[in-house]
Amino acid sequence: MILLVEDNPDDEALTLRALKKNNILNDVVVARDGVEALDYLFGKGMYADRDMSVMPHLILLDLKLPKMDGLEVLRHLRADDRTKILPVVILTSSKEEQDLINGYSLGANSYVRKPVDFSQFSESVRQLGLYWFVLNESPPRV
Repeated sequence: MILLVEDNPDDEALTLRALKKNNILNDVVVARDGVEALDYLFGKGMYADRDMSVMPHLILLDLKLPKMDGLEVLRHLRADDRTKILPVVILTSSKEEQDLINGYSLGANSYVRKPVDFSQFSESVRQLGLYWFVLNESPPRV
């Protein structure tokens, strides 16, 4: 399962379309702000009844989010034993070098800039899927 943390409806739709186009058929849960992402991951708010034994195999995290930005979400994830080893790919349009540095400093596993062109974006998603779901050996579930 993939947790997509994305507030832009167009980028959400493009990401979902690119996943489907590239036969990455994992279930996708979408959180539209940082607080909703943490609520999902920690079983709070509207996710209080979710099965906490099921965690994402991959988190695709935008940085520029309402309520709580992606770097703060990442900080919370890495500070908690339940989520500190979940694979997190920052998927953002930010070209700020400091975002890149901060993302890796906070424990992101990868940093990918969203291409503007859909075919390039689709290819980036295909490569992410190939790497994270075929080539990469995921950490054991805690």
